[in-house]
Amino acid sequence: MGLSEALGQRDTEALLPVTQAMELRKRNYYVERPLLNQEQLEELGCLTSATETHQWRTWFQCSYTRARALLLQHLPVLAWLPRYPVRDWLLGDLLAGLSVAIMQLPQGLAYALLAGLPPVFGLYSSFYPVFIYFLFGTSRHISVGTFAVMSVMVGSVTESLAPDEDFLQAENATVDEEARDAARVQLTATLSVLVGLFQVGLGLVHFGFVVTYLSEPLVRGYTTAASIQVFVSQLKYVFGLQLSSRSGPLSLIYTVLEVCWKLPQSVVGTVVTALVAGVVLVLVKLLNDKLQRHLPLPLPGELLTLIGATGISYGVGLKHRFGVDVVGNIPAGLVPPVAPSPQLFASLVGYAFTIAVVGFAIAISLGKIFALRHGYRVDSNQELVALGLSNLVGGIFRCFPVSCSMSRSLVQESTGGNTQVAGAVSSLFILIIIVKLGELFQDLPKAVLAAVIIVNLKGMLKQFTDICSLWKANRVDLLIWLVTFVATILLNLDLGLAVAVVFSLLLVVFRTQLPRYSVLGQVPDTDIYRDVAEYSEAREVPGVKIFRSSATLYFANAELYSDALKQRCGVDVDHLISRKKKLVKKQEQKLKRLKKLQKQTAASKDTSVSIEVNSSTRDMESNNMEDSKAEGEGSAMSCRDGGAHACPERKPTDLPAQVSTGNELEDMAASGQEGAKAPDVTTLKALGLPQPHFHSLVLDLGALSFVDTVCLKSLKNIFRDFREIEVEVYMAACHTPVVAQLEAGHFFDASITKQHLFASVHDAVLFALQHPRSSPASPVLMTKL
Repeated sequence: MGLSEALGQRDTEALLPVTQAMELRKRNYYVERPLLNQEQLEELGCLTSATETHQWRTWFQCSYTRARALLLQHLPVLAWLPRYPVRDWLLGDLLAGLSVAIMQLPQGLAYALLAGLPPVFGLYSSFYPVFIYFLFGTSRHISVGTFAVMSVMVGSVTESLAPDEDFLQAENATVDEEARDAARVQLTATLSVLVGLFQVGLGLVHFGFVVTYLSEPLVRGYTTAASIQVFVSQLKYVFGLQLSSRSGPLSLIYTVLEVCWKLPQSVVGTVVTALVAGVVLVLVKLLNDKLQRHLPLPLPGELLTLIGATGISYGVGLKHRFGVDVVGNIPAGLVPPVAPSPQLFASLVGYAFTIAVVGFAIAISLGKIFALRHGYRVDSNQELVALGLSNLVGGIFRCFPVSCSMSRSLVQESTGGNTQVAGAVSSLFILIIIVKLGELFQDLPKAVLAAVIIVNLKGMLKQFTDICSLWKANRVDLLIWLVTFVATILLNLDLGLAVAVVFSLLLVVFRTQLPRYSVLGQVPDTDIYRDVAEYSEAREVPGVKIFRSSATLYFANAELYSDALKQRCGVDVDHLISRKKKLVKKQEQKLKRLKKLQKQTAASKDTSVSIEVNSSTRDMESNNMEDSKAEGEGSAMSCRDGGAHACPERKPTDLPAQVSTGNELEDMAASGQEGAKAPDVTTLKALGLPQPHFHSLVLDLGALSFVDTVCLKSLKNIFRDFREIEVEVYMAACHTPVVAQLEAGHFFDASITKQHLFASVHDAVLFALQHPRSSPASPVLMTKL
């Protein structure tokens, strides 16, 4: 059956009803088709070139539909708020918003302290960004606001660019806290604006995919190391110590050593306050875990601890009697907006980009988790824009950079939150506290805020269990986790992230450089080919070698691919080609000498036999003299010493050996002439070289996702080298985009055509068996699979 008959049968089956066709396929569960190379596959499948679309043309089209779509895309609240089911979702969103606000209050105060700022700025950062995200965000469940990792990154910037040592008063060598706080507020506000600009810009150019370079093991290792940074940064508030401001590599190690050195100077009242607050918080969390099925809302342990600690501090006078450091003045009302300081842009741009990427990575990872759980889609580019606008507007109102919190997001989901209405409710509750109730927390001990931060690190510290799980699941991911953790601990948060990203990308390159190379064999009675080292029943096809790589072929591994191919074939291809070239060169030189001799013998046919014999005799004598100089000299001496008796006269009748030698030369010339007329004297067999145990090589290129110029050259070299040792090369299972790239790179020519490329490995093997060392243009036979 030919290709036209197969097409006719397919058309006939297409005319049958669908049910009859399905029944026919069920009864006859086998495939009978022609052996297909790439040209025949394109003809059978009716390959059509995709129409080129110019998407940029739509960017300049103006219509009501497009304007409305752009508005709804960049302002999602207009899309979902008019369809908001008030009866079904409003109560849940109100309860969730209240619960999140109760958590947001103590965390905002505490994380501002972590960022090196007065606590009230944590409240500002819990209001403005949250409301902006309500308007522009696409995730329905994440809780935007202050976050420990972001706060500690901001704290490293403030301690690096505005350390306490720059604000020492000359009179008593104490720190001017008011000037220091003002400088740090200006610094963090400018930083927040830069972070927002980075995020908005990346979102508008659809650069949301940048977060894909931050793998999950990298993010978890980074946040675990950041939790250690957070924990160490709070030790000075737990023990009431005055520590030096440090930043840069090994700053964490130096801080731990300084804390250990100054432990005898700890304030007992501060330590007791932190311990009591920590124990209360842990007990409330355990109680919430036990009673979560029976409680409509979790107990607000953090808020109750803050209220109780503030009352006790005010009633007992912890600051004056026991030296416990308190929050201090919290101004009521909102602050006016201020412009960022352009003079700080140059020193903050590196920090801003790092914080922008990390904040977005945390937000989008949590957003996708909740979206997958509840069946909706999160637009990563719009999320980048929404988070950027939150930081940009927040920076104008003196907020520090924010992201989303895992703990608050889980509370918002578990308490019935369905949309960002819950976020709007929590931001309004925070606004009430800022305007009216903030000044009530002036006597709140900082040690209690430190206890709140440390207790909330439980979720991130539990990520240390990733080491055991990754050891069992994937040790390469474990290596990424460990390198990220160690680099972040030793080099600080910014350099640690850079090292982690570079290491993970290099690891990807190394893994593609060292893929798994396999020699395939046929599983009995099937058209399936598997690695003979893994499948004991898979057998290599006699005379055909099938080679496969588990990774794509490109400039970084093209040479390694060629080396592995030659090694797995069991033939020293380069050495065999080298020997063949040497023998062919020697043969060519021999043929040149024989042709020269033929011309000399042809010229000597017109002379007499005697002259020919004498000339041959003289030639042979001269040759003998050159080949054995020592013997010639010895015989000459004996002739001179012995006279005529010792050296008898030579006669023509004494020269049969010389005449026969001349005849042999003529025979060699004749044989050389016959050899020149032979069809091929450069084959391995004619040269006496060992022949490969296979006549065809099939390259399974199903793993190729793209090709570059180095790949094209490498494939052409493989064709050339194996043809030198009389092995024909075929390719199989290329995807259509790869075939198009091969055509665009001018890979196919007179010696390599699409008839060397087959639809599957089985097609290539069958053709190789039917046509060993033949032209691919031979007739195609019908094959049962």
